[in-house]
Amino acid sequence: MKKVLFTLLVACVSVLSWAETPIVGDWKTVDDETGETMSVVTIYKGADGLYYGKISKLLKGSPDAVCVKCEGEDHNKPIQGMNIIRGMKLEDGELRGGTVLDPNNGKTYYGKIYLKDGKLVLRGSLDKRGLFGRNQTWLPAK
Repeated sequence: MKKVLFTLLVACVSVLSWAETPIVGDWKTVDDETGETMSVVTIYKGADGLYYGKISKLLKGSPDAVCVKCEGEDHNKPIQGMNIIRGMKLEDGELRGGTVLDPNNGKTYYGKIYLKDGKLVLRGSLDKRGLFGRNQTWLPAK
């Protein structure tokens, strides 16, 4: 009997660990100042078990725009298709521990992503604890 219960418990935990977070999917980014929808970002789970987000569609500006302010491997790369969320881990329903690239200024920030009232909140900060930064709210792209 104990073996059966143990087997059921392991099976339930395995199924729950495979379940995707509702953060995965398409989200419309919104400009903080104008309220305009800027792009669609697709958040997905990578083969390494970490979470990433790429700009799947630019809604404002040229779809051929490149990231002139980015450094390193992203310099002068197309913004559409670029991974801007990198290496996040799912912890307690939130994505944490990775980075977020702002292609408008080329800067990389520590990131945290969570859901609030059906919207996605992305916190970008200069420090890992999230004390010095700001939030951006994204809308579901349906």
